This record gives sequence, C-alpha cells and structure tokens, in this order.
Amino acid sequence: MSSAIHSLTVALAERSYPIHIGPAVLSQHDLLTSSTGGKRPLIVTNDRVGPLYLERLQNALNEPAEVLQLPDGEQHKTLQTAERIYNALLDKGFNRDCCLIALGGGVIGDITGFAAATYQRGVAFIQVPTTLLSQVDASVGGKTAVNHPLGKNMIGAFHQPQAVLIDTNTLDTLPEREYLAGLAEIIKYGLLGDADFFDWIEQNLDGLLRKDDGLVTEAIRRSCENKATIVAADETERSGQRALLNLGHTFGHAIETAQGYGKWLHGEAVGVGMCMAADLSCRIGWLNPADRDRAIALIGRAGLPTLPPAGMVADDFIRNMQLDKKVASGQLRLILMQGIGKSILTSDYAETDLVATIRDYCEQSDRA
Repeated sequence: MSSAIHSLTVALAERSYPIHIGPAVLSQHDLLTSSTGGKRPLIVTNDRVGPLYLERLQNALNEPAEVLQLPDGEQHKTLQTAERIYNALLDKGFNRDCCLIALGGGVIGDITGFAAATYQRGVAFIQVPTTLLSQVDASVGGKTAVNHPLGKNMIGAFHQPQAVLIDTNTLDTLPEREYLAGLAEIIKYGLLGDADFFDWIEQNLDGLLRKDDGLVTEAIRRSCENKATIVAADETERSGQRALLNLGHTFGHAIETAQGYGKWLHGEAVGVGMCMAADLSCRIGWLNPADRDRAIALIGRAGLPTLPPAGMVADDFIRNMQLDKKVASGQLRLILMQGIGKSILTSDYAETDLVATIRDYCEQSDRA
C-alpha cells in the first residue's frame, strides 16, 4: 500500500473539518495533536478494539490520556452506556475544554459523539474509525445517537467531529463478516447518486473482496467524498438531500429492531434493505428490471444477504418502519431509486406495493 495520506474536507463553514485516510494514520503525532487542538483527551474504546490499537494511539498522542473501555456490541449502544461516559468525564473533572476520541467502529463513534454533543451542552470529539462501515459512513457527517428498544438511533443529535482519522491498517484485524458489512455502505453510494462509482465497484469487487490495499483505499476515499458532498449541502436533512444516505436503511432498521440489536450487523440489514428498495422501485415503475437485478446481484456478489431473516412477517416490517424518523404527517417516506445512481426521498408510492414487496421478500426468505 502507498504510504500517502489522502485528505479531504467536510465543508461546513466555520465547522469544516478534515478527513485523513491512509496507512498508519494512528501513528501520526502531528495529525492527532492538531486534531485535539491541545484539549484534554478522553479516549473511548471497547474491549475488542482497545487491546489492538489503544497503545498505538496513546503513543502518538505523546501525552497522558484518560481511557474508558466499554463492552463491544450494538446491544450496548444505549443511554445507560452513554451514562458511563458522563460518569468518567465527571469523575475525572473534565470541563468543556476537553476532547473525546472515539476509537472503534460505528457503535463507539455514535455513542461517543452523542456524549460529546450533550456533555456540558457540547464538547469536541474526534472520530478514529476502525471498521470499514464506520470509515466510509458512520464516522462522517456528525450524526450521533443511541438506540431505544423500540427503534434504532431514536435518541441523538447532530454534532460534527473536529476531524476523522481513518487508519486503513486497522482493517487488517477486522473479521470477514464485518468487512463485508462495510461493503454494503460502499455500494450504497453508487446506487444513491454516483453511477460511475457503482460501475467502478462492479469492475473492482473481486479486488475489494481480496482486500487489495489500493482498491480499498480508493473505495473509502470515494465513499467519503460522496458523503462529504451531501453533508455539506444538507447537514441536518432540511432539504431532504441528506436523507438519501438512508437508502435501504428504513427496511434495514426494521430488521435490526425485530431481530434484536447486534444479531444482524447493520451493513447486512442495509444490504437487504437496498434489495427491497430496488424491488419496490421496480414494482412502481421507476426502476427497470435490469437495473433492479444488477443492484441485487452486486449486493449478493459482495457476500451480503439479499433476503430478510426467516420468520419475519410483513407486520414486523410495517410496525418497525412506522417508527422511522422519516415519517412525516403519518406518511412513511422512503428512499427509492429512479435508476442506478439516482435516488429520491418520496411518499409517492402505493401502500399496496410496499406491502407486496415486503410479503414477497418474507415469503422468499421462508422458502430459502
């Protein structure tokens, strides 16, 4: 892998911040110290990532740093776990001149960001994502949240990080299943608004599955560029453009909620959700069958599930989807596709078509 570090910017005026991507970023003292800005650091990690990368991060900081190690897993992304971060901050006398450092995957990034958004009405934090999914999606854009038993990410805030530091070497220790889950979010960017990127993924998927260093770095860079552009245009989803990043997520969150957080990985559920969104888009005449099949085929080639868990029924989906944050005036809005690389936020579909897609997928899963 090239030793070059790629940098880009999430352009949000005075709250703009850099994303640095490359090998050994965790060892770059200058990047870390410039990102913390001299603020007192608290590193938040989990008992899976900490033993692998905590010492490296502490050495690069070149200063003592308090550490809080949380249990690993989506099931711990709760208000009760966030309270452990508040307790650590208060016990150690942290004031507003501090900086939380999230070292881990999407769960650690989300919960640390949420704590940073709410501790003393907002303190600085840095994202140091260590999973592919968090590197291409969760760490960028300032969405922070914890889950509620009735719905995923229902309690949260927009709070932008000071910087995102993506060390591609951390993928060396990522389990295969979690790596494949990250590919779902990469495919998402191609489907929702970048047809050229979708073509590139199709052509290079075999290399991505082999974890070719150069291809993986390029996929991360292009994914971050896509997300940074959307976030800069619509930081808090006021225009609806940022909502496009939720392609497949409404169906996917319904799976995660019904199964219990952590049983299915987020990327796995989103992969199925994108298949269902493509099917519904085709059913209402917006997406031609060839493009629907092309999207589903790529998701399957990436080693991701294309059908929901066996035993789920239409009522499971509909009940959980009605809790989605995109529901407005009682109407469930979905991200649907009008072509590869062209998606919209809409409520312009017949409920009978939505139910038909859900029932068809549930029946296919039970037969599989």
